[in-house]
Amino acid sequence: MNMAAAEEEFAILTKDLRKEYDGLVAVSDLGLRIRKGTLYGMIGPNGSGKTTTIKMLVGLLRPTSGEAFLMGEKVPAVRNIDRIGYMPQEMGIYTDLSVHENLELFSDMYSIGKGDFRRREAELLGMIDLEERKGSLVSHLSGGMRHRVSLACALVHDPDLIFLDEPTVGVDPELRVGFWDHFRELRRRGKTIVLTTHYMDEAVRCDVVGMMRQGELIAEGTPSELMTVTGAGNLEDAFLSYAGRARA
Repeated sequence: MNMAAAEEEFAILTKDLRKEYDGLVAVSDLGLRIRKGTLYGMIGPNGSGKTTTIKMLVGLLRPTSGEAFLMGEKVPAVRNIDRIGYMPQEMGIYTDLSVHENLELFSDMYSIGKGDFRRREAELLGMIDLEERKGSLVSHLSGGMRHRVSLACALVHDPDLIFLDEPTVGVDPELRVGFWDHFRELRRRGKTIVLTTHYMDEAVRCDVVGMMRQGELIAEGTPSELMTVTGAGNLEDAFLSYAGRARA
């Protein structure tokens, strides 16, 4: 594998990436080739391996076997820390701090200057529609609001490669539209985004969709390609078709 060439073209490369827990296969020999500037959607039922995959890619889980490269660097790569943003599915922020204090803390972790932080904070608070709750303790926010703060913290340092695990859970439909406008703008600026979602109307907005079932990548392609190959009228039916083939 020519890593110099890969770094120019691909944000993510994995080879035979596998994770087992006490003999149970959570992710099976996964091969991904995600080009830079791609909005990549990962779909599949709970337990299909989506979150485990992301945790291996960001270096939070050690794979049982196989390898992964992010922007040409083998995972885990300390040199990539400032270039990666990660929003976990579980709570990734501090409930005893305010919204502002959480954003400031994450900003300090990446050594962002005060002036740049003020601009980023204003932009992100507008995106997540929490300007009026800036001074509120996170413990006083609803679950959906906490999720929105977690998203803002993942983006505060303007990363090049962004992992978002269920970023719109608990978010009302109008705000979801705003989130996706922001995601598309990030992609337009050359950012690479990998996200998981259970919403098919969101998955169809992605450049490339990876369908996972029981730890395996059963299909991958643009939404239109996946629907055309299966003859499905929507992405959900396309997934069911591929899942049926995988069981056969």
